[in-house]
Amino acid sequence: MTNRSGGWGELLSGRNGLRSLALAGGVALHAINVYMVTTVLPSAVRDIGGLAYYAWNMTLFVAASIFGSAVTPRLLSSMGPRQALSWAIVIFAAGSAACAMAPTMPWMLVGRSVQGLGGGLLLGLSYSCVRLLFEERLWSRAMVLVSSMWGVATLAGPAIGGVFAQAGYWRGAFWAMLPLSAGLALLVLAQISASQRSSTQPAGAPFGKIAVLVLTVMMVSVGSLSPSWYWNLAAVLGGIGLTVLIARADRDASRRLLPQGSYQPGSALASLYACIALLSIGVCTEIYIPYFLQTIHGQTPLMAGYWMVLMSAGWTLGSFMSSGRRKPVADRLMWVGPWVSAGGLVALGFLMPLGSGGGVVWVMVLPLILVGVGIGLCWPNMLTRIFKAAPMGQENIASAAITTLQLYAIALGSSMAGLVANLAGLADPGGEEGARQAAYALFLVFALAPVGAGLMSGGARRAEGA
Repeated sequence: MTNRSGGWGELLSGRNGLRSLALAGGVALHAINVYMVTTVLPSAVRDIGGLAYYAWNMTLFVAASIFGSAVTPRLLSSMGPRQALSWAIVIFAAGSAACAMAPTMPWMLVGRSVQGLGGGLLLGLSYSCVRLLFEERLWSRAMVLVSSMWGVATLAGPAIGGVFAQAGYWRGAFWAMLPLSAGLALLVLAQISASQRSSTQPAGAPFGKIAVLVLTVMMVSVGSLSPSWYWNLAAVLGGIGLTVLIARADRDASRRLLPQGSYQPGSALASLYACIALLSIGVCTEIYIPYFLQTIHGQTPLMAGYWMVLMSAGWTLGSFMSSGRRKPVADRLMWVGPWVSAGGLVALGFLMPLGSGGGVVWVMVLPLILVGVGIGLCWPNMLTRIFKAAPMGQENIASAAITTLQLYAIALGSSMAGLVANLAGLADPGGEEGARQAAYALFLVFALAPVGAGLMSGGARRAEGA
């Protein structure tokens, strides 16, 4: 097998280009929906009620996404990529239609759960199909393209949601997902062969462990909503405890969430998965950036919302900078990346609480970008190395685990961000002073996540490169 890295021209031309568009479209559809819903949800609540269940829209969506991403190895082995992707799109579209027609919040929550299931399937399949549809030399750049769709979504999602919310027709944003789904389905049917199959034997999905994993997400998410810090902490510790129990049960199981060797300390897979989880947790601080900018620095909601895009833009920039690099260069980038991300978070911890004024806001542009750049310098090479480090016959499990682990880390990180912010004074004393205290604590505490990734990256750097 050659180590020569394929170029962007090879990936984006001819049938490779159309297949790339299909896989990138799967991630884009899911990601655009995430940011679109965040934009229209306040309008939906004012129309159909259910403010008390506001947070459950994200809780159930993420929980269902975890389940969907975790069962992708079974679907991919039994159906093949074309049929599996087609079913994922149908499920996602059905959930979107249910949300668009929702007369009440319970109906909306059912639709969001169905959307989450379809979105999780799309995410898991889009990553897993890279290995099946492209030559090995194109894997790294294909991963960059697929991952970069989150950056595209941060621009498209708020724009779509904002147009419909401003027009007073929030349901139209959900209806807009249907033609996008139909276009993606046509592309999949036209460009992915029905006869193509994974060489991996079908494996049973670990439904019991997946159910407990989803339970931990819901436990932490619900606990973080409590005004009592001890309930917040108890929920987080309970979720972490259940996660440890799942890992122990999964280590020697015949039906696995993570491939064999993932729980061996110092192994390539253990290091790679740990770094992915920790880097994902670090970027969860972005959910509070719009609030801090509005409360401390007096920025408009539109400006504050799009300032958050800088992290995702940096992630995309770092990914393009690091893709296709030879192993020695990639190893150095995987060492530097986490420290760059941690440095950006530390800088934000000191800059964000400073007094209002345009000058301080503009100074924060660089650290916001650096947080994302640090992750991007590692991301494509880590994902590619997971493919190569996976034991023979467990490649589908290894690739699907990327999405499952990332979703879980984001859910856990978001809940922990709420815990840290609340303990630091976000609600009490609240207001501008509470926001200052919360910003200082949040960014400095969460800088420990990429620091942990840097310290644990040794196994990832020793893994075989692309």
